[in-house]
Amino acid sequence: MELAGPDPEMGESGDGEEGGRRRRGQGELATEVLTVLHGAPGPVTASWVQEQLGGELAYTTVMTILSRLLAKQAVSRSRVGRAYVWSAAADAAAGLTARRMRRLLDTEPDRDAVLASFVTALTPEDEQLLRSLLNAADPPGSGTGRGGGG
Repeated sequence: MELAGPDPEMGESGDGEEGGRRRRGQGELATEVLTVLHGAPGPVTASWVQEQLGGELAYTTVMTILSRLLAKQAVSRSRVGRAYVWSAAADAAAGLTARRMRRLLDTEPDRDAVLASFVTALTPEDEQLLRSLLNAADPPGSGTGRGGGG
C-alpha cells in the first residue's frame, strides 16, 4: 500500500536534491536500513540504526522506514523494556526487491513483452537458476505448465 504525501526516502520535495546534497533514490533508504540491520550484532533500537546511517536522518524518518519495513514483513520488532528493538528478516532484501519488480511489472500494459525482454537478457547462469526455481515451484504432473520446457 502506497501512502500519500512526501516520501521520507526522497526528501520533502521528492526531487532527489536538498541543499546541494545527494538525496537517496526511492527504495535506497529502506535498503540502507536493512543493510544496517543485517550487520547489527543483534536486535537494535531505532536510535542505533539512526546513528549507523550517519545521524543525519531524523529519528521519525528512521521510525517511518522501520514501520513500513515491518508492514512488509522485512523486519521484526520486539519490546525490550519501554523500547522496541528491530531485526532484519532473513530474506528481507530479496523480498523487497521482488516486490519492487512485481510492482513495476504491474504498471506495464504488455507484461509478455516485459517478461520476454527480461528473460532474454539473463545470463546463462541466471536463466538456469530461474528454470530450476520454476521447476521447484511447479513439480512435474501438477498440470499448471509453469515449469515445463527445456
